[in-house]
Amino acid sequence: MPSPSEHPPFEQSRSGQQPPLLRIENLTRVYTSRRGLSTHHLLAVDRANLTLSADQHEILTIAGESGSGKTTLARMILGLVEPSSGRLLFKERDVARLPRTERGWFRRQVQPVFQDPFATFNPLRRIESYLYETVANYGIAPRKDAQEPTEHALGAVGLSFREVKGRYPNELSGGQLQRVSIARALITDPALLVADEPVSMLDASLRMSVVNLFRELKTSQSVVYITHDLATAYYASDRVAIMLRGWIVETGPVEKVLGQPKHPYTQLLKASVLEPDPRLRSSERVSLAASDSGSFMRVGCRFADRCPHVMDICRSVEPPDALVDGRLVKCHLYTDGEVVLEKAAEPVLATVST
Repeated sequence: MPSPSEHPPFEQSRSGQQPPLLRIENLTRVYTSRRGLSTHHLLAVDRANLTLSADQHEILTIAGESGSGKTTLARMILGLVEPSSGRLLFKERDVARLPRTERGWFRRQVQPVFQDPFATFNPLRRIESYLYETVANYGIAPRKDAQEPTEHALGAVGLSFREVKGRYPNELSGGQLQRVSIARALITDPALLVADEPVSMLDASLRMSVVNLFRELKTSQSVVYITHDLATAYYASDRVAIMLRGWIVETGPVEKVLGQPKHPYTQLLKASVLEPDPRLRSSERVSLAASDSGSFMRVGCRFADRCPHVMDICRSVEPPDALVDGRLVKCHLYTDGEVVLEKAAEPVLATVST
């Protein structure tokens, strides 16, 4: 029988619903660097709040341009980076305060899928050695009995053991290798997968096969999907959180946030998506320059320098989170839930590069 430390308490609430699978409360990460006698602070993630339900599996996408804080947030969820403040609770356990006896339990429950599958595997080692090693290291089965759980995990991602046995990483396609990475993560039967840009290194023809795989896996576990690709975000997600310079500026159902964005930054992200038909493309120039480090500490709204609807208050007062049409929007354009700016948009059809 498993010891209590292997399975921390995760009791149902009085209403019959389980506590959230993942709850992020005011999560903040500040990086500090020194240049000569000066000290510089980078607020990579600033008071992020997100929740994943334990009662229903879902794909939650965290999207935004390069340098917005997506990967830092993902690394905190994985327990690879310690928050500067705030709390990250997984099954009601504070990840930053887990005792050593429970860290193995957490690593089994929350598994990563990284961006570049070719960088994940040593080109001089056979693929099955990684899978066998994962089975043995997590106590799934002795190494001599590792083939059965390995075959089960590979089958879940549409591969057979015969396809990878005896092969080296360079003998598989990018799509196959990323599927092996996902299979390796599934060996521990995790409750949550954290996928950081899992399709950005793949050819366009292979991306949708991996995205479809995540949609299939949603029947067994939830997924936090990190991306700058609004097309795959729209296709795969149940909910989406848009990040800007450390802030989460718009959160809600994907059909609302990407179908009819309310925050000017989300609208700008969507306007940067190229239309498949050149005749429908806007002649208006869209600027999506990467965030500079100083903008993370700027007073007021961090989008004020690029916002087409900027007001005087935006340059001096941080915007509040407003509930607008079923989503949270961090913007001065909305007061007490009343819509000040209306700008509907069509569903996302193509890929955005930032």
